[in-house]
Amino acid sequence: MNRSEMVRFLIIKSIGNFLLLFSIYGVIATFGPALSYELAFHITQAQGIHYSVAEATSSSTNTVSSQPSPSFASLLSGQKDQVIIAKDTDFSIVIPRIGASAKIYPNVDTANQDEFLNILQKGVAHAKGSVFPGFAGTVYLFAHSTDNWWNVGRYNAVFYLLKDLVPSDQIVIFFEGRRYNYIVEKTIITDPTDTSLLQNSHSSVQQVVLQTCWPPGTTWKRLFVIAKPKVN
Repeated sequence: MNRSEMVRFLIIKSIGNFLLLFSIYGVIATFGPALSYELAFHITQAQGIHYSVAEATSSSTNTVSSQPSPSFASLLSGQKDQVIIAKDTDFSIVIPRIGASAKIYPNVDTANQDEFLNILQKGVAHAKGSVFPGFAGTVYLFAHSTDNWWNVGRYNAVFYLLKDLVPSDQIVIFFEGRRYNYIVEKTIITDPTDTSLLQNSHSSVQQVVLQTCWPPGTTWKRLFVIAKPKVN
């Protein structure tokens, strides 16, 4: 191999290595949030970690509050019982089973893509036209929605694990300083054109509907978790 062929080989090899590293980075950037949530969830299940929700005035020292879901440091700390503090008692959601805690942004127009995609990069959106906790009707919340699979990493991943919720799981919503407890009733998957749950939000039945994309990173289907107020 002469000098010019060696130089050409080195250039092609360098370009190939760059493209390979760039591809790996792209995969991590795109699917990293989903994978980290998935890994954290399986660690909690394997270690038998149990999450509870702090009251608004709680000052417990063994808490998780700085991230949408518990950090790996908290998961590996050995503490079996951990407390999640609500992000914002004015309006936020906590889901103990999946260790999720996020601020809710009210009155987001579901027909305005520019508006709701901007909100979904920060947290959970409350659909404009649906009711608020404590009133008859549906509290309609949605998160992790994306226009294309390569943009999935841009959006808050707090609802990635809704698929792992089962009937009797707890959902807690804080609104205007009050705590509202709900119990998961069922999970359904529908076509993305199905808006019946939002259109029928002003009924006599109190419930919470959580919506996300299914499968994660696509717009093929919609996954809904339906929960009813907990009866004391």
